[in-house]
Amino acid sequence: MNPGIDLQGNFIQSLRDLGIPPGAAKAIWMPLPMFLMIIGATVGVLVLVWLERKISAAAQQRIGPEYAGPLGVLQPVADGLKLVFKEDIVPAKADRWLFTLGPILVVLPVFLSYLIVPFGQNLVITDVGTGIFLWIALSSVQPIGLLMSGYASNNKYSLLGGLRAAAQSISYEIPLALAVLAIVMMSNSLSTIDIVEQQSGYGILGWNVWRQPVGFLIFWISALAECERLPFDLPEAEEELVAGYQTEYAGMKFALFYIGSYVNLVLSALLVAVLYLGGWESPIPLDQLANWLGVDETSSWLQVITAALGISMTLLKAYFLVFIAILLRWTVPRVRIDQLLNLGWKFLLPVGLVNLLLTAALKLAFPFAFGG
Repeated sequence: MNPGIDLQGNFIQSLRDLGIPPGAAKAIWMPLPMFLMIIGATVGVLVLVWLERKISAAAQQRIGPEYAGPLGVLQPVADGLKLVFKEDIVPAKADRWLFTLGPILVVLPVFLSYLIVPFGQNLVITDVGTGIFLWIALSSVQPIGLLMSGYASNNKYSLLGGLRAAAQSISYEIPLALAVLAIVMMSNSLSTIDIVEQQSGYGILGWNVWRQPVGFLIFWISALAECERLPFDLPEAEEELVAGYQTEYAGMKFALFYIGSYVNLVLSALLVAVLYLGGWESPIPLDQLANWLGVDETSSWLQVITAALGISMTLLKAYFLVFIAILLRWTVPRVRIDQLLNLGWKFLLPVGLVNLLLTAALKLAFPFAFGG
């Protein structure tokens, strides 16, 4: 059963039915995916900020925002409007160009990475054959923006925060890439859609988390460190560095750092869902469920329901992981910078290498279960 709808094909065909030439129909389609991606990521950030406040309030037995809209749902919108209209201040001795480019370089790669996230077999903005490689390449640009922001501020605390951010990001990119390589090895593909399809057919039993439990933990810990979430928020350690690389920033430039952090957290949760938790696949295979109920798999209404369920499953898995990340922030104390780097280089890196070698051995020994 095809768990998705060909959005691009249906949209272009609908325009052609209205008499629009094929070339013009494709030109109209091209900016839409990017626009949808930006809207979806922005809405995800607003939801995440509200969840962070409500969950943290519940963890500390407080109420949290409740007056700005029903249950305080408009509080993130109010915060966003406040930051938009705040004055943009640039320090007198800062490097103006680098100071402005830093936040842009932090946010832009994260938004572009959403291009490869599939919500269904055909519900993906672009099916890049090397999607995972593209994501790892884009994520390596972010430390440059952080270091640039810290250096351009002409402030010792900002510079130390930028150096910490770059060191932390580089330290945890390598174990994260090793964990992803084990998944790629089992799936024989760098495409996110192929990785999800490799987990299909057996429901929850076919998900990669059962074959890669160590890789799952390495990926999740490294993703939290990449997003600078507690207990890994050393670049912003306020009792040590005032606020780290964003000390001198105000207004929308300040907001861009937080947008990048929250968008990156949602992206990381989505990629964990895709790589380890079956993506859009349900715990019970939908084709078997359709056979049990005697429903024709090719019926159009079933395809629509399946596509909607696929989107729901992907988002449910991702936001469950987001919930875990928020709870960790308000439960686990911050580590020291030496502990942070030791965990990455002395523990996660060798464990990731062993996990990759073990995956290669299991792939040769049990090809039917490990994608031989």
